[in-house]
Amino acid sequence: MASSGATKVEISEPPTHVRASAEAAAFMAGAGPDELRLCLFSESLQSVSQSGGAVGSFTVDIQSAYYEQDGRDDEKCYLVHISSHSSVDGVPCGSSITASISLQLETLEQQHHESLKLKGHSLDKKTHMRRRDDQMVISRVITEGQQVRHDTKSYDLSELTGLVSEASNLLIMRLLARRKTPQNLDFLTFDAEMNLCISSYRALGSRTQLIGKDTVEVYGIERAIHSADVPITWQVYFLPDGHLSSRVQVGSPVTLTVSQMPILSEPEEEDPKPVFEKKPLAWEEDAELYSQFLERKEELTSAHQTYLRRHPELKALLGDFMQFLLLRKPEDIITFAAEFFGPFASARERSETFRSAMAASNDCPGTR
Repeated sequence: MASSGATKVEISEPPTHVRASAEAAAFMAGAGPDELRLCLFSESLQSVSQSGGAVGSFTVDIQSAYYEQDGRDDEKCYLVHISSHSSVDGVPCGSSITASISLQLETLEQQHHESLKLKGHSLDKKTHMRRRDDQMVISRVITEGQQVRHDTKSYDLSELTGLVSEASNLLIMRLLARRKTPQNLDFLTFDAEMNLCISSYRALGSRTQLIGKDTVEVYGIERAIHSADVPITWQVYFLPDGHLSSRVQVGSPVTLTVSQMPILSEPEEEDPKPVFEKKPLAWEEDAELYSQFLERKEELTSAHQTYLRRHPELKALLGDFMQFLLLRKPEDIITFAAEFFGPFASARERSETFRSAMAASNDCPGTR
């Protein structure tokens, strides 16, 4: 994209004087994984002009994923993809957002591409936001005709508590709609010029809306970006589970609206675990089990008899042991047995106790 009209501007660590409210920071910290899991779904709305004609589409997809980081373990995250295409007064325009949002609703990385095509003129803007160490670095490339401009800004992460990006905004609004939070919340966000400003949310209450053939109750939230350059306000309505029912930017001739009732996402109720009553096993009364018992008994008896036939020394060894045991009648049978069988296991010298027992037994008839 190099050209004679290219310019590059770099600003590092601009001064900031805005902060998210304590309630907004607490809201982000209090979002749990089970609650957020119910906000992971896809949806699609139509862009409708003031005359009621369809002029475009708006799609959102949020799902679980992993965020790859150089030199670090992959981090669980939410992958957000937003796509919008429409034609306003015959002018085609579109935008797409792809972002990775942490489980704490913090933006790890976001790519935002916007385009506008006029007769003989086009505008293309690409904005990349990414965490790097303790900084949030934002770079932007604006192509207008043959002119290309590069801008870069960076912020300390310590200044960005309660930051909401365009991608994380969708998750936060789904949560607000599910909770029907009445309180006003002030988050931080970046405006079109990459400057920090307040993004406020306030409840609009409930109303009814016709979706297909169904009249349903929807809940409204107003989001406003309080930019010093160009303030923007949206009024957004949701179904009870967080699906969008309509969205309009105040002053815009286009309204986003859902054309048919979606399948609502609700918590899955776990079936109760079955409880089985423990019953005593009377295997003697079970013909099959008793037959297996007899077969196994015969197998073991046959195996034992075969082993004894192959090792006649076993009977002699046990006979000698019983003879010595009954002859000496020791109080400690375990120690006596260890001393008797010890010489068969190693070449170590017999203990004095066992030798004296052997000597005494040699004087008795029938001990050899």
